[in-house]
Amino acid sequence: MKNEQTSTKSTTASDKKYDGFTDEERSAMKERANELKASARRGSRAAKVDGDSEVRAKIAEMPEADRVLAERIHAIVKSSAPALSPKLWYGMPAYARDGKVVCFFQSAQKFKTRYATLGFSDQAKLDDGTMWPAAYALTDLSADDEARIGALIERAVG
Repeated sequence: MKNEQTSTKSTTASDKKYDGFTDEERSAMKERANELKASARRGSRAAKVDGDSEVRAKIAEMPEADRVLAERIHAIVKSSAPALSPKLWYGMPAYARDGKVVCFFQSAQKFKTRYATLGFSDQAKLDDGTMWPAAYALTDLSADDEARIGALIERAVG
Protein backbone atom coordinates (compact mmCIF):
# COMPACT_ATOMS: atom_id res chain seq x y z
CA MET A 1 0.00 0.00 0.00
CA LYS A 2 1.08 3.41 -0.86
CA ASN A 3 1.24 6.06 1.77
CA GLU A 4 -0.93 8.88 0.55
CA GLN A 5 0.09 12.25 1.76
CA THR A 6 -2.33 15.06 1.92
CA SER A 7 -1.36 18.64 1.78
CA THR A 8 -1.23 20.36 5.12
CA LYS A 9 -1.31 23.75 3.47
CA SER A 10 -4.03 25.93 4.84
CA THR A 11 -5.71 28.62 2.87
CA THR A 12 -4.56 31.88 4.30
CA ALA A 13 -4.54 35.43 3.13
CA SER A 14 -1.11 34.85 1.63
CA ASP A 15 -2.57 32.11 -0.61
CA LYS A 16 -4.96 34.57 -2.24
CA LYS A 17 -3.98 35.91 -5.60
CA TYR A 18 -3.06 39.59 -5.56
CA ASP A 19 -4.54 41.43 -8.51
CA GLY A 20 -2.79 44.72 -7.90
CA PHE A 21 -5.83 46.87 -7.13
CA THR A 22 -8.44 46.73 -4.40
CA ASP A 23 -12.13 46.68 -5.24
CA GLU A 24 -12.32 50.30 -4.11
CA GLU A 25 -9.45 51.32 -6.39
CA ARG A 26 -11.05 49.52 -9.34
CA SER A 27 -14.32 51.30 -8.60
CA ALA A 28 -12.59 54.70 -8.54
CA MET A 29 -10.91 53.96 -11.87
CA LYS A 30 -14.26 52.98 -13.39
CA GLU A 31 -15.78 56.21 -12.09
CA ARG A 32 -12.93 58.18 -13.67
CA ALA A 33 -13.39 56.38 -16.99
CA ASN A 34 -17.10 57.21 -16.90
CA GLU A 35 -16.29 60.86 -16.12
CA LEU A 36 -13.96 61.02 -19.12
CA LYS A 37 -16.53 59.34 -21.40
CA ALA A 38 -19.25 61.74 -20.28
CA SER A 39 -16.94 64.69 -20.87
CA ALA A 40 -16.06 63.44 -24.35
CA ARG A 41 -19.75 62.96 -25.21
CA ARG A 42 -20.50 66.51 -24.11
CA GLY A 43 -17.73 67.85 -26.32
CA SER A 44 -17.86 71.64 -26.44
CA ARG A 45 -20.81 71.58 -24.08
CA ALA A 46 -18.46 70.35 -21.33
CA ALA A 47 -17.78 73.91 -20.21
CA LYS A 48 -21.50 74.41 -19.66
CA VAL A 49 -21.91 71.39 -17.39
CA ASP A 50 -22.70 72.38 -13.85
CA GLY A 51 -19.84 70.77 -11.93
CA ASP A 52 -21.19 72.25 -8.72
CA SER A 53 -24.40 70.19 -9.04
CA GLU A 54 -22.44 67.01 -9.76
CA VAL A 55 -20.16 67.60 -6.76
CA ARG A 56 -23.09 68.38 -4.45
CA ALA A 57 -24.88 65.22 -5.61
CA LYS A 58 -21.76 63.13 -4.89
CA ILE A 59 -21.43 64.75 -1.46
CA ALA A 60 -25.10 63.98 -0.72
CA GLU A 61 -24.38 60.25 -1.31
CA MET A 62 -21.68 60.15 1.38
CA PRO A 63 -22.19 58.76 4.88
CA GLU A 64 -23.05 61.51 7.36
CA ALA A 65 -19.60 62.02 8.91
CA ASP A 66 -17.94 62.37 5.50
CA ARG A 67 -20.83 64.40 4.10
CA VAL A 68 -20.53 67.01 6.87
CA LEU A 69 -16.79 67.39 6.24
CA ALA A 70 -17.22 67.48 2.45
CA GLU A 71 -19.94 70.15 2.64
CA ARG A 72 -17.70 72.32 4.82
CA ILE A 73 -14.68 71.81 2.53
CA HIS A 74 -16.88 72.66 -0.48
CA ALA A 75 -17.99 75.91 1.17
CA ILE A 76 -14.41 76.81 2.15
CA VAL A 77 -13.10 76.21 -1.38
CA LYS A 78 -15.94 78.19 -2.97
CA SER A 79 -15.32 81.17 -0.67
CA SER A 80 -11.49 81.01 -0.62
CA ALA A 81 -10.94 80.33 -4.32
CA PRO A 82 -14.00 81.17 -6.41
CA ALA A 83 -11.87 80.76 -9.56
CA LEU A 84 -11.67 76.99 -8.97
CA SER A 85 -14.31 74.94 -10.76
CA PRO A 86 -15.95 72.04 -8.90
CA LYS A 87 -15.80 68.73 -10.75
CA LEU A 88 -15.77 65.01 -10.08
CA TRP A 89 -12.40 63.30 -10.18
CA TYR A 90 -12.23 59.54 -9.64
CA GLY A 91 -15.71 59.91 -8.16
CA MET A 92 -14.50 62.43 -5.58
CA PRO A 93 -15.33 66.12 -5.20
CA ALA A 94 -12.45 68.06 -6.73
CA TYR A 95 -11.68 71.65 -7.64
CA ALA A 96 -9.86 72.56 -10.83
CA ARG A 97 -8.24 75.51 -12.54
CA ASP A 98 -8.19 75.40 -16.34
CA GLY A 99 -9.45 71.80 -16.20
CA LYS A 100 -6.58 70.59 -13.97
CA VAL A 101 -7.37 69.43 -10.45
CA VAL A 102 -5.78 71.54 -7.72
CA CYS A 103 -7.38 69.92 -4.67
CA PHE A 104 -9.86 67.18 -3.81
CA PHE A 105 -11.81 65.66 -0.94
CA GLN A 106 -11.58 61.91 -0.38
CA SER A 107 -14.25 60.35 1.77
CA ALA A 108 -13.02 57.92 4.43
CA GLN A 109 -15.63 55.46 3.22
CA LYS A 110 -14.39 55.57 -0.39
CA PHE A 111 -11.27 53.51 0.31
CA LYS A 112 -12.34 52.24 3.74
CA THR A 113 -9.82 54.34 5.62
CA ARG A 114 -10.14 55.69 9.14
CA TYR A 115 -10.21 59.35 8.12
CA ALA A 116 -11.23 61.57 5.22
CA THR A 117 -8.54 63.42 3.28
CA LEU A 118 -8.10 66.85 1.77
CA GLY A 119 -5.50 66.37 -0.94
CA PHE A 120 -3.59 68.65 -3.28
CA SER A 121 -2.25 67.80 -6.71
CA ASP A 122 1.03 68.94 -8.20
CA GLN A 123 -0.94 71.87 -9.68
CA ALA A 124 -1.27 73.36 -6.18
CA LYS A 125 1.25 76.07 -5.43
CA LEU A 126 2.13 74.80 -1.97
CA ASP A 127 5.83 74.24 -2.58
CA ASP A 128 7.81 74.98 0.56
CA GLY A 129 11.49 74.11 0.31
CA THR A 130 12.24 70.53 -0.61
CA MET A 131 9.36 68.87 1.27
CA TRP A 132 5.73 69.77 2.06
CA PRO A 133 2.45 67.97 2.79
CA ALA A 134 0.24 67.10 -0.17
CA ALA A 135 -2.68 65.69 1.85
CA TYR A 136 -4.29 66.28 5.22
CA ALA A 137 -6.25 63.80 7.32
CA LEU A 138 -9.61 65.14 8.50
CA THR A 139 -11.72 63.83 11.35
CA ASP A 140 -13.48 67.05 12.32
CA LEU A 141 -13.14 70.74 11.52
CA SER A 142 -12.81 73.47 14.10
CA ALA A 143 -12.98 77.17 13.22
CA ASP A 144 -9.16 77.25 13.34
CA ASP A 145 -8.99 74.25 10.97
CA GLU A 146 -11.37 75.96 8.56
CA ALA A 147 -9.26 79.13 8.58
CA ARG A 148 -6.09 77.09 7.98
CA ILE A 149 -7.74 75.21 5.10
CA GLY A 150 -8.96 78.48 3.59
CA ALA A 151 -5.41 79.85 3.70
CA LEU A 152 -4.03 76.63 2.13
CA ILE A 153 -6.60 76.79 -0.67
CA GLU A 154 -5.78 80.44 -1.38
CA ARG A 155 -2.08 79.62 -1.45
CA ALA A 156 -2.66 76.55 -3.64
CA VAL A 157 -4.36 78.71 -6.26
CA GLY A 158 -1.59 81.26 -6.14
